Amino acid sequence: MGYWGYGFDYGFFHILSSVFWIVLIVLLISALRRRRWGPPWWASHYDGHGPWHDRSIEILKERYAKGEIGKEEFEAKKKDLEAGR
Repeated sequence: MGYWGYGFDYGFFHILSSVFWIVLIVLLISALRRRRWGPPWWASHYDGHGPWHDRSIEILKERYAKGEIGKEEFEAKKKDLEAGR
C-alpha cells in the first residue's frame, strides 16, 4: 500500500520536492544577495578586497613612508600593481 510499483513511497517524493524547492530558494536568495552586496566575506580574497586581500599596495605604501622609494617610483609601481588586478 502506498507504493507505485517502483519501491518508493509517495512521501519520498514529497521530501524530494521539498528539498528541491529549498535548494532553489537558497540559490535565488544567494544570487540576489551577491548582486546587491557583493560576494560573501569568505570569497572576498578572490577580488583583492577583504581580510585576505593582496598586501602589495600596503607594502608599497610602507616603503614610500620609510623613504625607501621616491614619489615617482611609488606612483609607477602603484599603477603597475593596480593594472595587474
